[in-house]
Amino acid sequence: MSIPPKGTKATESVNERIRAPMVRVISAEGQQLGIMALSEALSAAREAELDLVEVAPGSAPPVCRIMDYGKFKFEKSKKERQARRKQHFSTIKEIKLRPKIEDHDWAFKMKHVRRFLDHRDKVKVTVRFRGREITHPELGRVLLERAVVEMSDVATVETGPRMEGRTMIVILAPKLGQKPAAIAAGS
Repeated sequence: MSIPPKGTKATESVNERIRAPMVRVISAEGQQLGIMALSEALSAAREAELDLVEVAPGSAPPVCRIMDYGKFKFEKSKKERQARRKQHFSTIKEIKLRPKIEDHDWAFKMKHVRRFLDHRDKVKVTVRFRGREITHPELGRVLLERAVVEMSDVATVETGPRMEGRTMIVILAPKLGQKPAAIAAGS
């Protein structure tokens, strides 16, 4: 029987730290043993050389399970590590364009946009106007709409084309439910 060390905060009450006078007990095999006094439940756990762990303190009476607490904590931390490993925090990548971009440069930039989207990152496509180019914002809008059409198979528009000072932006997000090519390829 293990008791969590003093000074550490256990999320579950274990053995003598359980405060309810009556508890519903579940055996190590998963069978319901019924509602019994805390002292009876503790003695049943000691006989099995295991711990009594309060798994549902909010119910009436609280539910306690007879189990190996150390093994339980290890399995729980293992599952949390697995969940953290599978998480992906998407970041916003930015691709900057100019209104008079050449075809080769356009293809090169769109290749980068596609790669970012495949890695499940959001992409902010920016058209920057310099000098008198600002008098023709329709050129920037055409470029951004072209980018949206080209990326429509892997992206959805999160924020449509809009002006922010001397720049026009659109934000693309990866499509949900679509497996990223980077993961599908095994990289």
